[in-house]
Amino acid sequence: MDKTKLKKLFSGLCCSNCKSDFDEESIIIKREEKNLLVIQVVCQKCGKSFGLALLGTGTLSVKDKEDDELVIQECPSPISYDDVLDAHEFIDKLDNDWTKYIPDELKNN
Repeated sequence: MDKTKLKKLFSGLCCSNCKSDFDEESIIIKREEKNLLVIQVVCQKCGKSFGLALLGTGTLSVKDKEDDELVIQECPSPISYDDVLDAHEFIDKLDNDWTKYIPDELKNN
């Protein structure tokens, strides 16, 4: 796999920990097979690992930013301890009829 395509895939993205841009050295190819790539992304500045990703490469094509208007959105802030506590309290208070919280259009699926 051409590492320049992978670099384009991660261009414009940065480490959520230290805000450093990912570069070619940030992408570590762990395993490569026909039409499958296992990669790890690691920030070269602070060392934070972003885990492993499986990429199907059979039809991997990366467009240049000039080809289409690419919009990179800010990520939402990480889940806080308060968010976890709120979710726990919500789940803890559910009664036996918890399905009433599921939208009707999703109940039949």
